[in-house]
Formats: sequence, C-alpha cells, structure tokens
Amino acid sequence: MDVVHVLHFLFGIFGNVTALFLFLSPILTFRRIQKNKSTEDFSGVPYNMTLLNCLLSAWYGMPFVSPNNLLVSTINGAGTAIELVYVIIFLTYASTSKVRMKMLGLLMIVSSIFAAVVLISLLALHGQSRKLFCGSAATIFSICMYASPLSIMRLVIKTKSVEFMPFFLSLFVFLCGTSWFIYGLLGRDPFVTVPNGCGSFLGALQLILYMIYRDRKGRDTTKDDSIEMEESKSAKTTNTKPMEKINMQVHHQIDHQV
Repeated sequence: MDVVHVLHFLFGIFGNVTALFLFLSPILTFRRIQKNKSTEDFSGVPYNMTLLNCLLSAWYGMPFVSPNNLLVSTINGAGTAIELVYVIIFLTYASTSKVRMKMLGLLMIVSSIFAAVVLISLLALHGQSRKLFCGSAATIFSICMYASPLSIMRLVIKTKSVEFMPFFLSLFVFLCGTSWFIYGLLGRDPFVTVPNGCGSFLGALQLILYMIYRDRKGRDTTKDDSIEMEESKSAKTTNTKPMEKINMQVHHQIDHQV
C-alpha cells in the first residue's frame, strides 16, 4: 500500500509537470499571432474549453470537495491563469469581428457554468454528494477540452497540412492525459481516470495525424510548381500559332481558373 501511495504521489508530480508544459506549449502559436496581429485560422475553442476544465478541476481538487487531490487543484489553478492570458490575447488579435464575438460568447458560457457549479456545490450539497456533483462536472468538461481539437484534426485531414495543429500541443496532450490517467487509477478516482484516459487516446490520434501529414505541404508545393512550369512551357509553344487561336486558348484558361 505504501508503494501505491508513493507512485500515486509521483505520477501526480509528473502530471503537474506535463500539464504545465501543456499549458505553455501554445506560446509559439501566440507569438505568431502577436507578430502577425491576427489569429488567422487558429481556433480559440480549445483555450476556452481548457480554461473551463482548469476552473472545474481546481475546484474539484479543493480539500472540502475532494480530499487527497491537492495536486489536481494546484496545477489547474496555474492553468487557469495561463489560459486566461491566452483568451485575452486571442480576443485582442481576433482576425474578424465574428471570431471575436464567438470568443466572447464562449467566455461568458465558461464563466456562467463555473459560477453555477460553485454556487450549487456550496449552497445545496455536502460531503459525498458535493464530490459526485463537482467530479461529474469536471469529468464532462475535461472530455470536452480533450475533444475540442477535433475540429483542427478535421482541418488537418482536409488540407493535408499540420500547420494549424502544433506538434508540442499534441505531444503534451498525450503525456498529460496518460500521466493523470495512471494517477487516477492508482487513487481509484474515476473522475480523474475517465477524462484523462480519453485525453491520452485523442492525444495519440493527433500524434498519428502529425506523422502522416507533416511532410505533405512540401510535396504539394512542388506539385504546384511543376504545374506552373508546364503551363509556362505550353504558353511558349503556342506563340507561333495564329492570333485568333491564341485568344481562344487564353479565354479557355481564364474560364478554367474561374
């Protein structure tokens, strides 16, 4: 039993470290956003969902809600501050007013859900029922957080490019989910085990997609260059033909491009 407690503590520490790297992994993305003064095609949904997950998980880890889960509360408290900074930057450099309004709407929803959970758990629930309610809420939105990059994964498959799915974000989703999954198993806490098991699985899928599509952009560019060279050669060979035939070909090319 002592060995189990030691391993439980060690995986909690490892979970804190990997989670911190997970929270900090989008820094390069936000440097790019600040440099270009635009969010481009980056999605702000994962950062709102991560903010909500951090808020609920930090609340669940509080001693008066869930004893012996202080390590859950500490890292998610730090994550809340980090994700809030990301959301503010995203709002500042939103590429369109529609994107900004969507982010504001999501932020209001996040604040409302967290406030509701806190008030209900403090005023209406006690003991095991409080832990069950807060744990269920944290589990649901932890799964939502891990699933939020699914839209980006679909974009990767559609465009065959990983430009908007940062590698380190995918890597630390996998590492963080795996470490907390084991922590939950050792502590026999389903509210930690279930969502992080899902996170470990989805993180693995993101890494697989990255390995498949990481070099596709270069090949596509080469292909486009070859097409342009062939079109250039074709245009040169038609210079000796009658002017009327040249005009017909030009109009055909324009119609094809449109």
